[in-house]
Amino acid sequence: MKSSFRRALTVAATTAATAALIGTGAAAANAHVSVSPDDTGAGGFSHLTFNIPNESPTAKTTKVEVKLPTDTPFTSVSVKPVEGWSAQVVTTTLPKPVTVAGATVTKAPTEVVWTADAAHEIGPNEYQAFSLSVGRLPAAGTTVVLPATQTYTDGKVVTWDQKAEAGREEPEHPAPSFTTTAADDAAPSPSASPQTAAPASQTTDATAAWGLGLGVLGAVLGAAALGLVLAGRRRAAK
Repeated sequence: MKSSFRRALTVAATTAATAALIGTGAAAANAHVSVSPDDTGAGGFSHLTFNIPNESPTAKTTKVEVKLPTDTPFTSVSVKPVEGWSAQVVTTTLPKPVTVAGATVTKAPTEVVWTADAAHEIGPNEYQAFSLSVGRLPAAGTTVVLPATQTYTDGKVVTWDQKAEAGREEPEHPAPSFTTTAADDAAPSPSASPQTAAPASQTTDATAAWGLGLGVLGAVLGAAALGLVLAGRRRAAK
């Protein structure tokens, strides 16, 4: 019995270790520049975190540039400081005026550039995270594409701007992107059935009736117990 249990534990441990190694290999193979929004609600603001891995075995990453959308521009962009990196938000005239939250916008931030000092460049087997606070996000269902460019100390420049398509293999250098969702303050779906919950008055009445029933039952049982005690005492007195 003990040996069977030990064998089961060994098999489970081996399986878990194999899965971990496979997962690690997959992660390494997909070590691309990516973006993670903390909120995707349309019309709101979000913190975007860009993870920049260094994919060169010999050179360091010294500069990162991210292009911001011009067809659905962010009217507000601020940068979270990163030690050893300077950041520049570039504002330019849009190709055409755009309406955002009821206002016509002709200029907006269109690029953010981070540049490292010599002591803080991203080395081999390292990565760095860069964060932006942006808004307002475009309508729900909009895919926000944020092409990035990564410059290495040996002069190599890698552009992450390829569009990923559903049903196809991921491109070699996919552009960071995310899709907006319904506004955070959206009203609950009206499709919910009104019969799913009893009205408050019915719930209160049912609770009161249940409590009254328990009270009556308790009184009856108490009276019965008292009767048995008194009867026992009478028999003992005789």
